[in-house]
Amino acid sequence: MATVTLKGNAIHTSGDLPSVGNEAPNFKLVLNDLSSISLGDFKGSNLVLNVFPSIDTDTCAASVRKFNEQAASLENTKVLCISRDLPFAQARFCGAEGIKNVINLSDFRDREFGRLYGQAFIDGPLEGLLARAIVVIDGDGNVTHTEQISEIVDEPNYQAALDALTNE
Repeated sequence: MATVTLKGNAIHTSGDLPSVGNEAPNFKLVLNDLSSISLGDFKGSNLVLNVFPSIDTDTCAASVRKFNEQAASLENTKVLCISRDLPFAQARFCGAEGIKNVINLSDFRDREFGRLYGQAFIDGPLEGLLARAIVVIDGDGNVTHTEQISEIVDEPNYQAALDALTNE
């Protein structure tokens, strides 16, 4: 379990991020058209998992915009923006913002991703949502970088995630 803060108040996640060097846990998430997709569907691509509580908050929206600009332009890389927002909200946000270089995925249906990646909040005002984290996975399905953001209102270290992609 990880302890993070929301404006200085401690809240806890259901577990810890996968360890660097280990195989990434397989997951099943929901696309905007309500179909399901799994980690195996991205085999061979480098992935940035941008995990956050809700697309409708300033910091979460900023991370989607930033990764849309930066990491999405890297060769053989897909940016997966993962939350428990309904796919309709994710599609609305990206449509309004003109964001086309990331893939929005929802963990609303079976909440498996939050359990597998240890990112479901188990207490506090955000209980049931996902914590803010970054996981980079190489084309072989191995975790090459993780960042558990310690203060939920802070943005991730974008450069560290990008460096993990370019230093493989």
